[in-house]
Amino acid sequence: MAREALADKRRRAAEVIRRLDAAMPEAEIELDFETPLELLVAVLLSAQTTDKRVNLVTPALFRDFKTAADYAATTPKVLEGYLKTVGLFRNKSKALVKLGRELVAQHDGEVPRSRAALAELPGVGNKTAGVVAIHLGDEKAFPVDTHILRLSRRLGLSRHLLPDPVEADLRRLLPEDLWFKAHQLIIWHGRRVCDARKPACHRCVLVDLCPRRGVRSK
Repeated sequence: MAREALADKRRRAAEVIRRLDAAMPEAEIELDFETPLELLVAVLLSAQTTDKRVNLVTPALFRDFKTAADYAATTPKVLEGYLKTVGLFRNKSKALVKLGRELVAQHDGEVPRSRAALAELPGVGNKTAGVVAIHLGDEKAFPVDTHILRLSRRLGLSRHLLPDPVEADLRRLLPEDLWFKAHQLIIWHGRRVCDARKPACHRCVLVDLCPRRGVRSK
């Protein structure tokens, strides 16, 4: 079987996003937030936890902790009471206290808007920083979560196993103006159709574009 040329793969990647957009035009981030700090905290909490679960605990958290100084002034034990139903809640409680202190000490209590600065904050990795940065609107990026990582391989858009090289492949395949939309669409497709254990291929709009039907990536 012939390997797929880069130009053909780019056309296929663009068609993947076009079809997903047609099927799910309402796709957007599913975390609830109103401020940059709430966005940052919600994304941090969402690691190894569903967005639905995060949305259940953040109303009380955001009501009582409105500023970085509020997080800086509390203790992990207090935060654990808000986060006990969230995965890794003890580690995340510690991270939020450190995050608040760092924001107060280094950023006057404000959330930095660049991905590089965000990634240096306690508890914030490159993926979380990328998600926050693209939703704040100041930086173009294509952060890779577990859904994007899985679907990128299934769809033959990347052969890599780690988020950073997968992001590099996706950025190479798709024009910059599609990155934000594509990020959310692929996540939605992964959650609703292309499940990790049992993908619903019978109702997938990408069936004829999937490598399972004959396309092989480089």
